[in-house]
Amino acid sequence: MAPGSTRPTSRDVAQVAGVSQAAVSLVLGGKWRGRVSETTAERVREAARELGYRPNLAARNLRLGRTRTVLLVVPALTTEFFAGVYTGAARVAAEHGFGMVLYPSPEGVGPAKDPFHSAQAALDGVIASSMAPEALNAIRGDQLPLVMLDSDPRGSLGAATVNLDIADGLRQVAEHLLALGHRRFLHLAAGIPSWTFDTRARSLATRLAQAPGTSLGSTRAPISIEDALTATESALAAGAYKAARRLGLRIPDDLSITGVDDLALATAIDPELTTVRLDAELFGERGMQALLAVLEGRTPAQDAIPVELVVRGSTAPPGP
Repeated sequence: MAPGSTRPTSRDVAQVAGVSQAAVSLVLGGKWRGRVSETTAERVREAARELGYRPNLAARNLRLGRTRTVLLVVPALTTEFFAGVYTGAARVAAEHGFGMVLYPSPEGVGPAKDPFHSAQAALDGVIASSMAPEALNAIRGDQLPLVMLDSDPRGSLGAATVNLDIADGLRQVAEHLLALGHRRFLHLAAGIPSWTFDTRARSLATRLAQAPGTSLGSTRAPISIEDALTATESALAAGAYKAARRLGLRIPDDLSITGVDDLALATAIDPELTTVRLDAELFGERGMQALLAVLEGRTPAQDAIPVELVVRGSTAPPGP
């Protein structure tokens, strides 16, 4: 459908197919056999495809009083970040009488295996954090009320998308390093296609392009998909620390290093890492609040969650 056009309804499908709304409900609800013909069922399905119609499962779930269970899909359970997302989301869910099932999908770029015999029969909605949209096909993520976290809003399958203000985080990093006097930059990212990493790279390049005399190199760490999905910017920074020391470079005297995430590792390395702090629990809370809004027919908050640069010992003015 064209941008800005209204969402097609079952009445629209019925009109295009030349059938009653009741027939549309039977066909799209999978209860048509023995009640309407195969020919009629196919006509309804074709009309639904043509119109881009998707059933309002959120409203149906509320009417039927479903299980009040939400699925949270994450790439891995090996980082504090996703633990924080779960903690925040589960807290809001509990406050509203919902249970939450946590489902790791290490494949990440998909497809995730269906955690239930029929996800649609067991769930009221799905929250997916840092997952490629196609990874959700097997769990019917596109046929349930879905909120995408850390995802490109322009290509999202979700009824809502919630993001941290990653672009502003990298702008803060650039401003800090430029103020210290740095003009030569290298961006190190995990070697996997990712909307988040692309956004970081684009924001950094945009800000540095506005500063005369700067140069920016870029490289992606050659690591496997599985490793990349669980890698954090802090872990990449730790690798950069080791590499610098092998070359006899001192941090921050010869080289400043920054990261994104502010996980425990950031303060475990020496010097402690200057990094962008991401509030994972707030991220999870906002994700569940967005899903509640979708389930209740409200418009979720659209603003990105602010992030904060935490300056520590890994950055300093460049040496002579």
